[in-house]
Amino acid sequence: MKIVIFGASGYSGKEVLKQALSQNHVVTVLTRSKQSIDISHKNLTIIEGNVLDNQTVNSVLQNQDAVIQCLGIGGKGDGKPTTFISDATRIIVEEMEKSNVNRLVCMSNVGAGNSMAFQPWIFNKVILPYFMKWLKVIIDDKNIMEPIIMNSKLNWTIVRCPNIVEKPAKNKVTATLDGKNLKMSITNEDTATFLLKQLTDNTFTHQAPSISN
Repeated sequence: MKIVIFGASGYSGKEVLKQALSQNHVVTVLTRSKQSIDISHKNLTIIEGNVLDNQTVNSVLQNQDAVIQCLGIGGKGDGKPTTFISDATRIIVEEMEKSNVNRLVCMSNVGAGNSMAFQPWIFNKVILPYFMKWLKVIIDDKNIMEPIIMNSKLNWTIVRCPNIVEKPAKNKVTATLDGKNLKMSITNEDTATFLLKQLTDNTFTHQAPSISN
C-alpha cells in the first residue's frame, strides 16, 4: 500500500515508519528537515516541507492510498496553548478530500472527546488542570482536531492513546469504545502495530477506540 505518514520524525512516528517499511508499504513522509529521518529504504520517499502549507500537503498526497497522522508538538511541548495539530489536520483533511485519498488513521489521546469520561474524577478535575497542564494543552488541541476528522467525508479511524512507553512489545492490545478494561499505558511498538493494522481493518471505521496493553 502507498501511504503518507505525517509526524514520522516523532517518538511514535518513527516506530510507525519502521514497521510500515518492514511490512513492504511504499511510504512518503513530509518533514521540516530531512535530517530528522534517520532511516534509508528503497520504499521510502522523504519530502521536506511545511505541513501547514496546503500546496505542499496536496503534492505529497498525489497517487497515495492512505494517510497515518501521528503529529506531535515535540514531547510535552512548552505548555502554552497550541492549535498546531488541529490546524495541520484541517489542511490534511481538506487536501485528502481534494485528492481522493480516502483512508485516514489518526493518533489522538485518551482524554479527548468522550474518552474524558474514562478517566478518574480526580485526574480530570485535579491532576490534569493543576499538575499536568502540558497534557491539558495537547488534549485541548485534540478536542479541536477530532471533530474536523469526524465531520469529514473520509474513511477515518481515530486512535486514542494513553501514556506511550518504551518497553518491549506485549503483542496484545485492548481496544475499547466505552473505556472497559482500559489501562494506563501502551508500548510504542504495540501502538504502531495497531495504527498500521487499521489501514486494512474496517472494525473501527468512523470510530475512535481507546487502546492500551
